[in-house]
Amino acid sequence: MAGRGDPPEGTPDGLPGGGEDEYRSVVFDESFVRAARLQEYSARERMGEHAQAVRSRPAWGRTPGASRPRPRQGALVFVLVLAVAFAAVVYLSARNSYQPLIDRRAEPLRSTVVPLAPQGTVPGGEPEALYARSPAAQFRSGAAGIPLPAAKRTAHFSESQVTTALTTARDYLVRSSLDPDVLTGRAVRQVRLLLDPDQMEQFDRSVKSPADDGMHAATGWLVRFDTAEVALADSPARARGSMRVAEVAPDLLEVTSDHTFAYAVRPAGAGTDAAASLFTVRRELAFRFDREDLAMHRAELLTSRVQAGPQECSADPSGSLHPLPAGHRPTPAGPAVTDPYAPGSRTSTALCGALAPGAQPSLPAG
Repeated sequence: MAGRGDPPEGTPDGLPGGGEDEYRSVVFDESFVRAARLQEYSARERMGEHAQAVRSRPAWGRTPGASRPRPRQGALVFVLVLAVAFAAVVYLSARNSYQPLIDRRAEPLRSTVVPLAPQGTVPGGEPEALYARSPAAQFRSGAAGIPLPAAKRTAHFSESQVTTALTTARDYLVRSSLDPDVLTGRAVRQVRLLLDPDQMEQFDRSVKSPADDGMHAATGWLVRFDTAEVALADSPARARGSMRVAEVAPDLLEVTSDHTFAYAVRPAGAGTDAAASLFTVRRELAFRFDREDLAMHRAELLTSRVQAGPQECSADPSGSLHPLPAGHRPTPAGPAVTDPYAPGSRTSTALCGALAPGAQPSLPAG
């Protein structure tokens, strides 16, 4: 081990190492000088005004005032700072825009179908003449009668999501109210595909075994005629109405629609010479959409209120609608009887209304 006066790297080569050397403690080599923590100012520096005779040397051996060039470390630190800042921006943006999907089941449809009985004889004629003399004269044909309203973003849904909800509701109305295959009972698949999967079982039961119980009326889901009684005399039907959209919860949009459809029909089996009559159906529907429904282009049909005539009050409108042919008038019998003591949920509601005379085509002059 070096003595008290030895340089840090030991005794320099060529110098005596014995204890008898009286100058041993004052002989320093270059490494000892470099290791010193204090440095004396030079002669030129001492000519200036200095308060101290010596100055401290940096521990890492650099002269005071010298720069610290570390380009690689500086670049690495800069890249790391940028990466952290970018990650923070991405995280905060995703956190603010992401809305988790909530696992919720669709509610069952609640529907009401009310037949409207005429107060006199059902007017007849050619379809175009009937439309021209009825309140449907200003209605537009087919899907053109169901225009989309302007879409605006809500607190938790973007404009594109609101547009998707309106478009899906409109598609449902077109397929369930205007498609000839649906109107004549030949197909239902195109309507079914637009429903939330949780409602498909209820829909299938309503189509196969309709009942006037407020939950299983096929005509609550779609417009369908009894083709054993009537046939379409003109296609497409005429329509007019409105649609509104509202955010009812942070994860739910609701679209309400109110449309009136006018159909020209003839007795089944009759030729084109037979007089046609107009049959009017008003559908007030409420659709509900969660984020999964919007992504899958489907809807939950929440409520359906239908008024349709002219038809007999005694007719059961749950499976299909039963238009009265031209020249006929309703029988004096009132609506089907209702037994309030009958058990079970499939009890008939037996609702009926009177069709306003102004809702029918006017008779031609003369």
